[in-house]
Formats: sequence, C-alpha cells, structure tokens
Amino acid sequence: MKAQAVLGIVVLAVIPLAAACAAKRPAEVTYHDPNMDFSLVQKVAVLPFENLTTMTTAAERVRDVFTTMMQATGTSYVMPPGEVARGVDRASVANPTAPTTEEVVNLGKVVGVDAVITGVVREYGEVRSGSTSAGVVSVSLQMMETQTGKVVWSASSTRGGVDAGDRLFGGGGQPMDQVTADAVRDLLDKLFR
Repeated sequence: MKAQAVLGIVVLAVIPLAAACAAKRPAEVTYHDPNMDFSLVQKVAVLPFENLTTMTTAAERVRDVFTTMMQATGTSYVMPPGEVARGVDRASVANPTAPTTEEVVNLGKVVGVDAVITGVVREYGEVRSGSTSAGVVSVSLQMMETQTGKVVWSASSTRGGVDAGDRLFGGGGQPMDQVTADAVRDLLDKLFR
C-alpha cells in the first residue's frame, strides 16, 4: 500500500513539472484588414512558398496541402500551380516567393485573380527531445489583394512537436501529413473566421 502511495505522489509531482518544461510556442498573430470584404475574393493564386528548412521539398508539400484544402472550402477558385507558374512568367515576377506590390498588381491583371497568397515554411520535419521525436511544421502566410497589392490578411501556425505527454510516456507524435493538415486547417480557420 505504501509503494502505491509513493508512486501516486511521484506521478502527481512529475506531471506538472513535465508540463512546465514543455516548449513554448511563439504567439501566433493574425491580421485581417478591417476594410476588406473577403467575400469578394473569388479567384486566388497561391505562389510558391519560401523554404527556410533543410528539407528541400517542404515548401512544395505545404503549398500543395494548402492549395488543395483551400479549394475544398469552396469559398473561392484556387488556380492550379501550372497556371500560376505561367502567370508568374508572363508577369515577369522576379521572385515569386516575395513579389513586390507592383508585381502583385501586374500578376492580378495577367491571370485575372482577386488575391495572391504567399508563404514561408519556417520549420518542417522531425524534432527530437531526448529519446522522443515527433513531426513539426511552422508556416506563415499572407494574402494581398491585386487591385493595390496591399496585404489584407496574414497569419502563422505551428503544429506538432514533442509535448509533455510524449516525453513522459513515450510516443512519436502525429505523422507529418497530419501535422501539416492541422497547420493548414488552422490557417484556413484564421482566414475565414
């Protein structure tokens, strides 16, 4: 009986300690232009995302998931990546991951879109903490309307990683496709709030 009581006390002491040691995520800030009527955005071009990770295909993977999930919402038509690439070429966009205001306006005229979305993949892949590992993704996006090239929405999301439960009881977190979908779903919720 004494062994069970001691074990119970140890578990009750370790759980808050493990939770306190959990990694803190940066604050996720969302901006919505109060003067923008997002219901008028009928056609969107999602430009290639910038990749700040060591995984060479991270930006393409996240962009594909975002494009597919945004199209599935039915709120606006999302141009296929091939059409976007042709439009970027015809509009002479020098750096599609970070277009200038003038390039956004010109691209909007060339391909006939109401808005352009750009993004940055800051983290993508497996993180380790001790003997535990899990997938993590961190993405920041922004939407620019094509009449003026002005940013009308921006948000970021970080999902996955090793949490206190994984450290305490073992586990590998969710697979990367699920973590990516969770981050994209969070971003879409912030866009269409």
